[in-house]
Amino acid sequence: MGQPAEKQRRATYADLEAVPPNKVAELVRGTLHVFPRPAPRHAQAETELATELVGAFGRGRGGPGGWRILVEPELHFPDPHAPGEIDALVPDIAGWRRERMPELPETAYFALAPDWICEVLSASTEDVDRDEKMPIYAREGVRHAWLVDPIERTLEVYVLGADRRWGPAVVHRDAARVRVEPFDAVELDLSVLWAS
Repeated sequence: MGQPAEKQRRATYADLEAVPPNKVAELVRGTLHVFPRPAPRHAQAETELATELVGAFGRGRGGPGGWRILVEPELHFPDPHAPGEIDALVPDIAGWRRERMPELPETAYFALAPDWICEVLSASTEDVDRDEKMPIYAREGVRHAWLVDPIERTLEVYVLGADRRWGPAVVHRDAARVRVEPFDAVELDLSVLWAS
């Protein structure tokens, strides 16, 4: 007769802090996820999108401004399944309306949920981004989420409903020129995300 499986220990923030600095680590419902640094296409899509948005929405150059847009901020949310524990997520890009976050926090993380997040998908992160992080973003009231796939050349746009569920994805492809919430004041040329 076999022995019962040993119950897996919940990972803690100390486990996350012990991850080597050349990795990206996230803590989701007590599970530590460790990923390699982004591959070139992933990094390029993330950089190009952030550049487009920061100019128009962060600095107000050619757009309305009014946002704080940051690359790879660490977000801390209470884990409702384990009182006293946290979920520590690192979206590829996140944005806060300045009226909600007029000053940056003094901590090394953000406890205030962003108004918008973007995850750039890769083979190693897609399942965690879609299946584990998206429900947490919804639970925390993030109003807008974008999923960018640099291999498939797609932008999936989600808007959070009043029931804290994501509405159906609106998918844009290839070299489309789009106006997408919450940054629909400026047209975005998707081809810049995939340029080689």
